[in-house]
Amino acid sequence: MPTDYKFQGWLGLNKDSAKGQMVWRDYDPKPFEETDVDIKISHCGICGSDIHTLRSGWAPTLYPTVVGHEIVGTAVRVGSKVEGGLKVGDRVGVGAQSLSCLKPDCEQCSNGIENYCQNHQTITYNSKYPDGSKSYGGYGDYWRGPSHFVFKIPDALPSDVAAPMLCGGVTAFSPLLHHKAGPGKRVGIIGIGGLGHFGIMGAKVLGVDKIVAISRTSAKKADALKMGADDFIATEEDKGWNRKHRQSLDIIISTVSSPKMPLQQYLSLLRVGGAFVQIGAPEDNLPSFNGFAILGKRCSISGSSIGSPKEIRYMLDLFAEKGVHTWVNRIPMKDANRAIVDMEAGKARYRTVLVNENHASRL
Repeated sequence: MPTDYKFQGWLGLNKDSAKGQMVWRDYDPKPFEETDVDIKISHCGICGSDIHTLRSGWAPTLYPTVVGHEIVGTAVRVGSKVEGGLKVGDRVGVGAQSLSCLKPDCEQCSNGIENYCQNHQTITYNSKYPDGSKSYGGYGDYWRGPSHFVFKIPDALPSDVAAPMLCGGVTAFSPLLHHKAGPGKRVGIIGIGGLGHFGIMGAKVLGVDKIVAISRTSAKKADALKMGADDFIATEEDKGWNRKHRQSLDIIISTVSSPKMPLQQYLSLLRVGGAFVQIGAPEDNLPSFNGFAILGKRCSISGSSIGSPKEIRYMLDLFAEKGVHTWVNRIPMKDANRAIVDMEAGKARYRTVLVNENHASRL
């Protein structure tokens, strides 16, 4: 197997990288192990996490960094101990997580929720492997990492459609599964963006009774209805919306993370025993709320983060079967700096994918 290729990508060197100042350079990936896969990248989705990381929004970033964790391409090197029957030439993808402890006595890893492992996690970029080497993401030509978190892409999903599902898609889909969204349940999705549009489509294929899209204005109403929403609430336009729709939803998935969001009013939409799930990851604190908003209805507030390998595989197969297609904008990899600036400006409708034109001829 040829291994003479170089690892090159868009490196963020400091906080200004988020302003479209990444630079294209060589970098050294983790040392290859027999459990690893090298992927020739054809497509990489842009996630909000990329922007947060480039500007050190959540925490100080381990510069230099290559972001991107919605990666699809071709396996070009496969170790002798890989999992899942992966082989050279397979079309594969990797999401936001590259490693967990994977120990038999780990409560999370042994129960198929590796994304909540409390012993060790290596995130696909801006993280460290146990040997101390850094993880680098998908804004580049190649990616290397452990096979446990590499997935075959179903034939029915084009690569540009599949890539954003590996993080954005499963981040919205996982809490729907956990809270048993399906027939008999009514679901609200707050924020009609990259995560929210997956939330609507995921709830639709799970067969819930009703989907309510919730946004500040009605600008995205037509799109939300096309995605599968049955109703729409514009919180800045619909007077008395919280009273009109009170106690109407079983599950609310919040993809927004503004400290100004009307959390108290959102909670009033929950029915008895309902669940409010936060998946938007904030740089600031979430707003406070009155405890009686949940005490009187035995409601819960929880969070959810990415998805497990098992959930990702199930989601990919289900979305392929049901014909779910990401609403995607395709941008050449060479224009990554422009793409992240446009993403931050809210121009994506609804996910942006970088296309590596040198590697994407048939993918």
